[in-house]
Amino acid sequence: MQRNLLILALIPFCGLSAIALWQYGYLGVWEAAFQSTASAQVLADLLIALMLILTWLWRDAKSLGRNPWGWIALTLTFGSFGPLFYLLTRKEETQTEEAMFTS
Repeated sequence: MQRNLLILALIPFCGLSAIALWQYGYLGVWEAAFQSTASAQVLADLLIALMLILTWLWRDAKSLGRNPWGWIALTLTFGSFGPLFYLLTRKEETQTEEAMFTS
């Protein structure tokens, strides 16, 4: 169920991001964030949220034996796509624990 919700969030987000990149380009998306203090506030809020998520992602990846650096690089480059794809590829802890006991 959680996976379906992630996909449901990811599909329209991909579409919106593709349209924004097509219309403004990668740097143009960033330029818009500095056009007003309201836009800068939204960017600051996004950066704070992503840093909190990256802290969780780092700890979660380490606890599951995954290398977090690729996900961190993806997040720093493409924003929310990093955590969304991380969660889509994350195996549940119960599956990981079962694999440890059956090996």
